[in-house]
Amino acid sequence: MSFTPKSKHLIAGEWLDGPSTFKSEPAHGEAFDYPVGTPDLVNKACEAAEEAFWTYGYSSRETRAKFLDTIADEIEARGDEITEIGTSETGLPEARLQGERGRTTGQLRLFASHIRDGGYLDVRHDEALPDRAPLPRPDLKMVQRPIGPVAVFGASNFPLAFSTAGGDTAAALAAGCPVVVKGHSAHPGTGEIVAQAIDAAIQKCGIHPGVFSLIQGGKRDVGTTLVEHPLIKAVGFTGSLGGGRALFNLCAARPEPIPFFGELGSVNPMFVLPEAAKARGAAMGEGWAGSLTMGAGQFCTNPGIAVVEKGADGDAFVSAAKEALSKAAPQTMLTDGIAKAYQDGKARFDGRNAVQPLLTNADEGRNASPNLYETDAAAYLQDHALGEEVFGPLGLVVRVNGKEEMETLAKGFEGQLTATIHMDEGDTERARALMPILERKAGRILVNGFPTGVEVADTMVHGGPYPASTNFGATSVGTLSIRRFLRPVCYQNMPDAILPEDLAGA
Repeated sequence: MSFTPKSKHLIAGEWLDGPSTFKSEPAHGEAFDYPVGTPDLVNKACEAAEEAFWTYGYSSRETRAKFLDTIADEIEARGDEITEIGTSETGLPEARLQGERGRTTGQLRLFASHIRDGGYLDVRHDEALPDRAPLPRPDLKMVQRPIGPVAVFGASNFPLAFSTAGGDTAAALAAGCPVVVKGHSAHPGTGEIVAQAIDAAIQKCGIHPGVFSLIQGGKRDVGTTLVEHPLIKAVGFTGSLGGGRALFNLCAARPEPIPFFGELGSVNPMFVLPEAAKARGAAMGEGWAGSLTMGAGQFCTNPGIAVVEKGADGDAFVSAAKEALSKAAPQTMLTDGIAKAYQDGKARFDGRNAVQPLLTNADEGRNASPNLYETDAAAYLQDHALGEEVFGPLGLVVRVNGKEEMETLAKGFEGQLTATIHMDEGDTERARALMPILERKAGRILVNGFPTGVEVADTMVHGGPYPASTNFGATSVGTLSIRRFLRPVCYQNMPDAILPEDLAGA
């Protein structure tokens, strides 16, 4: 391997050791030792971030846009190294890492363009009305301002797009907020190379080095100390429900509670309507199998549940899905822990009388093979555990009797990142009846597609009601995600000479 890690933390421009190390657990290739984070390093990073905020938080939009563009350039300059270490650590194929690198640099450049445009500032101006009776109105101006240092937790399943320089980091830096990243121990080498790219961009652009720090993982007290640090003003997180909820509770229990923007995953139900099932049930079943197994099922938008009516058309959907899944080869999962959790999730289904196994596979080690189960609406609604996410290529078909039972089932789902309707023109009335229910359940609703694959765009919503995310009004993907790290400030009777640059002359 050509990559040799520094095996250090990056704290405000300095590459520092730690008092102990942990060994990476790559899917293949050489394992390396990395330093374990400590509360002391967290404190150094947070203090440096606060110091940086006094300049970076008040920098021009063009300064920040150029910085984001330069980070993208530096990541691309290290593309081969990132692919090499990324595939070794995660087991993901080269094409997936290369595509994810393109998404990462693309969203950095998208945010650069977004802040240059300035529309996100939501500038408002109510002119003074000195002659208004019975009381005059003062001159009022409003703009969105950055909140301060932000903590970001790297995600296991997206070592680039949701990690060191991923969407949370890009949005926070675009807003004017310094970032402290807790790296994920599943891909410490990948995180380190991306941190090198950010460090190089900081030096090229003359930015205060405290604007970014990477603290490698290894111990839970790093995350706890980070979210509890009084200088951190918000947290971005993508991960498990259990881990995210624990951090959310810590944020709420602080003397100064702060927002925790956690994206916690979901089962992303698909509703197959009868006319669509009659016209192309088998094709949809095959397509579902492909989406279910994409990336070994390790997408937070993985469509784990298909709601299908009973009868011959629904049977065709199920049979095609089963056949396609039976041909799918085992895939390597991201970590040993994720593979073990997948095996435990399968065991939960195997131990339930409420479900019928249609296809089961026994896996060992880090491999994952597809599994498929079936149940009915009544059993599903009585067993809450059937609606819990199993992170991996496990599918559940829920069979229903007609329109009313499908709508009752839809109302029984918890909050989701996505919900999908498969329909033909003859299903329009059925789809229209589902829409008010699904709008209350999901952040993104799609028709005749599969939710795996999240477009980075102005309109994208990657969030949803709890437990899909901890803040139903936010998204972790797309330009709207910048609003998580801004707050509105009103300026009354303020002379232009002391207004923020973005408000002067408004």
